[in-house]
Amino acid sequence: MSRRPAQRTDDALPAAQRRTAIALIVALHGAAAWGLLQVQAVRESLVAAAPLFVDLLAPPAPEMPPAPPPPPPPRPLPKRPPSPAPVIAAVPQPSPAPTPFVAPPPEPAPPEPVLVAPAPPAPPAPPAPPAPPPPPKLIPPSAIQYRVLPDIVYPNASRRLNEQGLVVVAVYMDTSGQPQQVQVVQSSGFERLDRAAVVGVRTARFKPYTENGQPVAGWARIPIPFELEN
Repeated sequence: MSRRPAQRTDDALPAAQRRTAIALIVALHGAAAWGLLQVQAVRESLVAAAPLFVDLLAPPAPEMPPAPPPPPPPRPLPKRPPSPAPVIAAVPQPSPAPTPFVAPPPEPAPPEPVLVAPAPPAPPAPPAPPAPPPPPKLIPPSAIQYRVLPDIVYPNASRRLNEQGLVVVAVYMDTSGQPQQVQVVQSSGFERLDRAAVVGVRTARFKPYTENGQPVAGWARIPIPFELEN
């Protein structure tokens, strides 16, 4: 069996031209088909032949139910609070020794101003002393009158010792004739006789001394003799 000699491929079309030719052929076939469809007899024949092709087509796919809604997203789990970090006690470091404070020398105080005090006012003249009270009235001995005589008692010791003498006492009588003060103005030289004269005059009661019909208080001198009988 003899082999045919291989044809040369020099007359073959390039790939780009070949694709162009194929597309042109397809376009011509489509145009021819479109032209045939424009003929009434051809369209009617195609419509009559259409039922033959309907039985051969697969039934339409059943309508798919709608997809179920997506499940709700899972609830986030509650976050646990982070555990507290362990507290690490710091080792106390020895504080540095405080620097001694040296107080600056005090500044000298400014000199105090010298205040010249004004001259004090002249003191007021002292008030005139009150007039001295009039001297007590001296009642004359002839004006002395008794309501009750003095009770003069001669001391027994003075009798035994032979003591005797004259005692003069001064008595201050008020306006009612009562003796207010009694004192010795002349001593007999014996204390017992002087004391007995004062005690006896205190027991006396006098009539008030009057001047111009008015009672007047004053001093009166009363002599009290102490004499022993021979």
